[in-house]
Amino acid sequence: MNIVLIGYRASGKTDVGKRLSKLLGLSFYDTDDLIRERTGKSVRQIVSEGGWPAFRTAEKAVIAGLSGLEGAVIALGGGAVTERENVEVLKGKGFFVWLEVDEAAVIQRMRDDVASEEMRPPHGGKGMAEEVREILAERIPLYRAHADLAIDTTGRSAEEVASEIAGAIRAGKTGVGVRSGMKNTRRY
Repeated sequence: MNIVLIGYRASGKTDVGKRLSKLLGLSFYDTDDLIRERTGKSVRQIVSEGGWPAFRTAEKAVIAGLSGLEGAVIALGGGAVTERENVEVLKGKGFFVWLEVDEAAVIQRMRDDVASEEMRPPHGGKGMAEEVREILAERIPLYRAHADLAIDTTGRSAEEVASEIAGAIRAGKTGVGVRSGMKNTRRY
């Protein structure tokens, strides 16, 4: 079973994923990093040259390549769940953990992370707060629908969140190996 981290940009998927993989002794894969390795371009460059559809195509190829893994931690890009195909290829062997974060924390984390802005383009010509609000409104139902476990990362360190996920998995509280659906999703 793979642990698939989903959530909006700046929710902590990469940092939590790296720590979680160490705690559980699993390999770690970040789809955005794999896209950069495969294409030799940043997300910003891909979007600048071919638009978001070009990025989503590259993302689908990387996710399809990860679908055969067993026993890994996979951090998906924030919009990966907008493509049904991405979820379908990972769900059979994937326990989806939604890293929730509130809007204000997202905006603050994005402002604090200069490297993120250089690597990730905005989605439109709107201000950051308006963009975050609109995209969260669109994606939260998707994260909720696909999550087997939801963890709020607002105001918490990556170490705390990774430890909580690892503890839940080790204690068998997650039902790993059993599809639970969101109505039975456990929140900690």
